[in-house]
Amino acid sequence: MNVHTEGAAQRPRLEPTRCAICRIENEADEIYAASLPPDALTPATFSARRLPDRTHHRLVRCRRCGLVRSDPIVDQESMLALYRASTFAYEHELDGLKATYARALRRLSGLVPSREGLLDVGCGNGFVLELALDLGWRGVRGVEPSQDAIAHAPARVAPMIESGFLQRGMFAPASFDAVTLFQVLDHLADPGAVLCEIRRLLRPGGVILALNHNVDAWSARVLRERSPIFDIEHTYLYSPETMRRLFSQAGFDVISVKPVRNTYSIGYLVHLAPLPHGPKASFLPRLKQSKIGQIMLTLPLGNLCLLGRRSA
Repeated sequence: MNVHTEGAAQRPRLEPTRCAICRIENEADEIYAASLPPDALTPATFSARRLPDRTHHRLVRCRRCGLVRSDPIVDQESMLALYRASTFAYEHELDGLKATYARALRRLSGLVPSREGLLDVGCGNGFVLELALDLGWRGVRGVEPSQDAIAHAPARVAPMIESGFLQRGMFAPASFDAVTLFQVLDHLADPGAVLCEIRRLLRPGGVILALNHNVDAWSARVLRERSPIFDIEHTYLYSPETMRRLFSQAGFDVISVKPVRNTYSIGYLVHLAPLPHGPKASFLPRLKQSKIGQIMLTLPLGNLCLLGRRSA
């Protein structure tokens, strides 16, 4: 398989993963075999909120702690190239995303009276940065690998976004009172290392928020492999318990891990539904443009939100 980017193609390596909690490569049971068609490794499959297509790496569950992960996965260099070339094509869902993320952001903001310095990791076009500014945050910054998403950032926040994956040296230590990861934790190749870097960036008592999929949710249990959370982009999938353990190991006092109610349009709910791909791709654009398709609903569909504080 080749990675197809705007530049020269390069052949990716599939590298083994290890449990982010137990730090071991083996002692895991296969949940689902890999489902990787020849054209799986393209920017289109690494673009946010694409039409679910049941494309995923081999999925395993750690026998010691229960953490679910993909194994093996694309090497980091190829993964960064794929995310850089991925497209921003979810403008029509921004209203629902803003409603969902604003509720979580208000909870976080209530824990940080100073509201000085907030970093959003995987910020897309920066709409969370705008929400933070509207809530009175100062010193707002974002990190995003997708060049197309950054190109769609409003002028108000575009200068605040750094391009790439979060890495050491991008920001000075103790720069922020809060760091957010909205639908990002599932995508990280080494979540423990990223969380340790975030801890370094937080001031004493700083707060972290992570909103991501719940692998133990009713929707994942009912739909099984047909669930859209089993996706080539998702390296790790968490339960409330594995989230607690991961963040505790990285030096955070977990305040809460709670289910999230997501606000979606009816069109996007159908987008997520495990329907035959051909017919869905045919009628979905018309549904999303219709008045019925644009009706917004707020439902508990299987996401978790963790709030934690940097421990002493």
